[in-house]
Amino acid sequence: MRLVVLVALVLDAIMLAATEELFLPLRIGAVPIPVTILLAAVTTPWLVRSAAALCGPSAAALPLVAWVTAMLVFGFGGPGGDILLPADWRSLLLLSAGIFPGAVEVGRALARGLQVGEGLGRG
Repeated sequence: MRLVVLVALVLDAIMLAATEELFLPLRIGAVPIPVTILLAAVTTPWLVRSAAALCGPSAAALPLVAWVTAMLVFGFGGPGGDILLPADWRSLLLLSAGIFPGAVEVGRALARGLQVGEGLGRG
């Protein structure tokens, strides 16, 4: 069952990457409204935390790796061959908002795993 949950979390990461990238150019009039940057900052660490809690610290990085891979694939091979990622400041902010909080959560999960492993070895 844990494998099914992990696959679902990885697929969620891929779908979120596609959604965040598609809605990144959202504007109201002439004003850019990059709400997907906030979405990435919240969901990417949540996916990592969920994978670590449900499947263990060794699986924590899989949603983040899937998200980054999907962002790069969709960003550099966009519809009609368009390159979406290095378009402007919003692209870099989107990548940063997903990668950095997600990486912090991976580090926390691995640190918790080491602490639990050390605690078991002392007994």
